[in-house]
Amino acid sequence: MKRRNILAGLAVAPFASELVGRASDVGQSSRDALREKYFPNFELVTHEGNKVRFYDDLIKDKIVVINFMYAKCDGICVPVTRKLRRVQEILADRIGKDIFMYSITLKPKEDTPEKLQHYAHMHKVKPGWTFLTGHPHEIETLRRTLGFSDGNPKLDKDLDNHIGMVKYGNERRQWWAMFPGKGNPEWMVKSILWMDERKKPQAKSTST
Repeated sequence: MKRRNILAGLAVAPFASELVGRASDVGQSSRDALREKYFPNFELVTHEGNKVRFYDDLIKDKIVVINFMYAKCDGICVPVTRKLRRVQEILADRIGKDIFMYSITLKPKEDTPEKLQHYAHMHKVKPGWTFLTGHPHEIETLRRTLGFSDGNPKLDKDLDNHIGMVKYGNERRQWWAMFPGKGNPEWMVKSILWMDERKKPQAKSTST
């Protein structure tokens, strides 16, 4: 079995196991069932002040990379942002064209679009990587439906202990997986590119 097929099976498993059966019972496609359960179409606001719909505008038909963070974070946020900045450098002009990066704030009451824009500028983020805020309840729903919660309820309530994982996937193909946000950027890039079923051009190599 090809590695891509193995990855696809592992990636879909956390989302699809219960949904495929339910979808078939009601005549609903598995993709629609995944969207309904895991990708609520909430209205969010970008770091540039634009209003977007989570599923319709950010996720549908795209290869995406998603993490959670907040601007005044003294813990894992900055190291993960730096690693993802390196990922953006390696993928070069593919980011914002056929691969999209999203960072969603864990503290929407504090992180206004202006503060997220400052954070993006401070870390030299280029176009194609979008920072997002929104209604606190809806952000919390997204955090949980996307799998960024901690199994320990006490730790889960403390945002300073938030997990530094990154979700990536191909929505059209229903392939989803995660990797540690503090991992090796070159390995992250290889993992992301496995989500592209087309022939992949050589990623741009840059100095560290």
